[in-house]
Order: sequence, then C-alpha cells, then structure tokens
Amino acid sequence: MSEIQRPGALYQQVAAAIREAILSGEYEPGAPLPSEAQLMERYQVSRPTVRNAVAALRSEGLIDVRHGKGSFVRADRGPTAEISRSVGRTPAGHFTLHGVAAWQQTEEPTTYRTHATEATAHQLELKVEEALFGCDRLLADPATGARAMHRTLIPFTTADAVPALAEAPDTEPASVYALLTKAGHKLWWSETVRARMPLPDERTALRLPDATPVLHVSRVTCGTDDQALILEELRIPADRAELTYRITADKEPTRRPKA
Repeated sequence: MSEIQRPGALYQQVAAAIREAILSGEYEPGAPLPSEAQLMERYQVSRPTVRNAVAALRSEGLIDVRHGKGSFVRADRGPTAEISRSVGRTPAGHFTLHGVAAWQQTEEPTTYRTHATEATAHQLELKVEEALFGCDRLLADPATGARAMHRTLIPFTTADAVPALAEAPDTEPASVYALLTKAGHKLWWSETVRARMPLPDERTALRLPDATPVLHVSRVTCGTDDQALILEELRIPADRAELTYRITADKEPTRRPKA
C-alpha cells in the first residue's frame, strides 16, 4: 500500500507515482500495469482517479492501452529506419534517390488537383489558392515495418512548362528531376524538418500509437533563377526514423576587384 501524500490534484499524484515506478524499472517496457483494482488498492484512491492518472500517462506516451487487455508500459516499436535524404547522379546523368524512394508502395498513388495553402504557397512562392497538381503515396519499409506518407505538389506554372508532369503527376520524384533538368533547369534543393503531433488521418495511415509525433519533411526543388518548381512532403513517425544528410561546403562567390 502506497497512500498518496503529495501536493496537486489526486490523479496527478497517482500519475507521478506510476511514472516513477516505470522510470525506476519496477514496471518494465512491454509489461502490463497492475489492474485498476490493484492500483486503487495500492494508492488508496477511487476508480475515476486511477483512470484519469492512466489517461494522463497515456497522453505522455508512457503507456499504451490495449482494449480488452489493459494498460502496458510502452516499449520500443521496433528497429529504426535510417533514411538518406541525399540526391545523387549516375555517370550517365540519371538522378538516384535512397531512403523512402526504395520503399514499397502499399497502394496505388492518388493524383488530384488542389490549391496552394498559406504554408505551401509560401514554400512555392505562389499566391494562396493558386492551382496545383498533387500526388499522394503511402509507403512501407519492408526491413523495419515503418510507414511513410509522401506527397508531391506541382504548380500549374511548372506543369505548363513541362507538359509531361501535367499528363502524369504521379511520376516518381527522380524522374521528375530528370524532366525538369531536360527542360533546362539546373536543380538545387532546400529542405526543412519539423516535428509535430499528427492529424487523425496521419495517425491512421501511419499506425501511430498515442502521443507519437511525426517528422514533417518539406523539400523544395528549385531551378533556373532559384525558381521554386515542386514541393515534396514526407511524413513519418518520429520514433521510427533517422534522417541522414550529406553536407558539402558551398563555394564562396567570386568577388570583383574594386575599381
């Protein structure tokens, strides 16, 4: 019996005590927590207090609740996928991509017409509501079981200059780069990464447990005159992926001699 004698709401006190038991190793990863009745007896509290404490720990990501089985200490979900974000070229000039580009598609890509939002308009240097082609892919890594959502957004202005993209917005990214290069662009890429909590559809598609954030990776492909040509978005569970980058030093611009 461990009667609670701490400041704060009672359920928070119980949650703190259970948290300490988890972090100290009393309850090991993957192990079940005691039943509600056992927790009530241990901490001398009511059933609603225990349920509120468990809900708080669930929202923190410390425990998983399995319907019909009880509450379990969260364990590692499995091996982490190492995802290379570099872009390579073969001696023949073909683009090569690694990481999720080699993952399996779990279903056919979905193509559609959409509009630039405030966020995507800023990245693509467009006005809000400008027309875009979109393509969504759901991918899975056969080695680790990790899943990822990949989206390509192609402005109509880019598609007008490269008609093959308007005809097939579901073209694989490496082939899109090749088409843009063939159209006369010398490409470079800008990428940003942020962590955020998932939207409901992302939780379902990526099979995320409670309190698991996603990594949201945005890559803008730029061409001649630094024009933003396409936007790719990758969403992947933050607990299942490591992003790796090859970084090279930029050349200093040549300075003209003073007159």
